[in-house]
Amino acid sequence: MRLLLTASALFLSLAAPVHAQVQVTDPWVRATVPAQKATGAFMQITSAKAAQVVAVSSPVAAVVEIHEMKMDGGVMKMRAVDALALPAGQAVALKPGSYHVMLMGLKAPIQAGDKVPLTLTLQGENQQRTTLEVQAEARSGGHAGH
Repeated sequence: MRLLLTASALFLSLAAPVHAQVQVTDPWVRATVPAQKATGAFMQITSAKAAQVVAVSSPVAAVVEIHEMKMDGGVMKMRAVDALALPAGQAVALKPGSYHVMLMGLKAPIQAGDKVPLTLTLQGENQQRTTLEVQAEARSGGHAGH
């Protein structure tokens, strides 16, 4: 019986949801101007164990992708990435000019003060996926509003 309880406890610890180990701080979205069809979402993500953000979705946009901006031959280029690595215990910053979430095909303008729902799909080293719901506040301008 004791072996069974130990095995059950081990299984439960291995099957613990990835999102329970992931913390998102300061999530925000850049407010839009009339007729603007895309914007960016930014945040800090810290995972207790190595994991990845493999997808992001939101009901406010037709397409949501994780993007990276970096210099390539003296030109700043933006490209979609398949996943965003979350090294164990290290904060990963999604910020203007770096990694960020692109919300494209916006269904309506996003005004400062709006709450924008984002669903992060996380994958742990065991390949198990889970989701984490985030509410990002819309802010005007290109700053984080600190």
